[in-house]
Amino acid sequence: MRAVTITRPGGPEVLAVMDHPVRAAGTGEVRIAVRAAAVNPTDILMRKNPEVYAKGSPGIPGMDAAGVIESIGEGVQRLKVGDEVMAVATPRRPEGGAQIELLVVPAASVVPIPRGATLGQASTLPMNGLTARLALDLINLSAGQTLAVSGGAGLLAHYMIVLAKQRALRVIGDAKPSETELVRSYGADVVVTRGDRFCSEVRAEVPDGVDALFDTALLGRDSFSAIRDGGAYVPVRGWDDSPSERDIRIRPVMVMEALARTDWLNELRDLASSGAITLRVAAEYPPERAADAHRAMEAGGLRGRGIIVF
Repeated sequence: MRAVTITRPGGPEVLAVMDHPVRAAGTGEVRIAVRAAAVNPTDILMRKNPEVYAKGSPGIPGMDAAGVIESIGEGVQRLKVGDEVMAVATPRRPEGGAQIELLVVPAASVVPIPRGATLGQASTLPMNGLTARLALDLINLSAGQTLAVSGGAGLLAHYMIVLAKQRALRVIGDAKPSETELVRSYGADVVVTRGDRFCSEVRAEVPDGVDALFDTALLGRDSFSAIRDGGAYVPVRGWDDSPSERDIRIRPVMVMEALARTDWLNELRDLASSGAITLRVAAEYPPERAADAHRAMEAGGLRGRGIIVF
């Protein structure tokens, strides 16, 4: 089957379409005829450093896919051939990631697509949605506490804001002036200015500091002053194990831990079905133009995801 493939470390030009063998679905697995696979920042990290992010794999990127179940393995009862589904997978496995025409994945990582969504739209939800859901689990805030979300206009921030409001948290997001109303539409209670004034404006709203910060903008230590003593900081790209300050708890979110959370995937599907989460496709690309999808993501400013369409 055709798949987007990382041929060597480097820029977008190292991506190619190559044929890869695809095995039959085993016990507890399904095989999906992929129609759309989202392109995420993790794909760029993998492309630049496959020895770290794809060692031992065939170099097929992608963690999100949506398509039609083509066959099922033994023991699978919840899903059936012909179902339109969305799935999440790790590229760090012998089969590689989701940007391939036929994808074998555990049934626990697969649920029906949201009502009213296209397969392309559905492909943008699983991995980022699980990342936000896992982060909420890690920080474990109570109703009424305050969560700040940096990079507020982005897709991952959107999912986090919606999930946080479902738990009656107060949410502060950031945005450039032209996107303030967009972030408010996600459900943010307060929108501060994106940029150097982020921490000071958060403190102006919450003088003691927020209870937790979900950092999709990769602000790092520069954002700590927005957090209260003993609060939580959630980085989305890991942490270097350096010490914190003021007893701030560092809670890196590693979505690999949540790929089999069928219950969370169903929760995300329900939120998208109800319209609470808006699924946005920034652009569609055939696999031969995967490099263009990477270039668009690296340029920044996307309000949705580019998708590879098979």
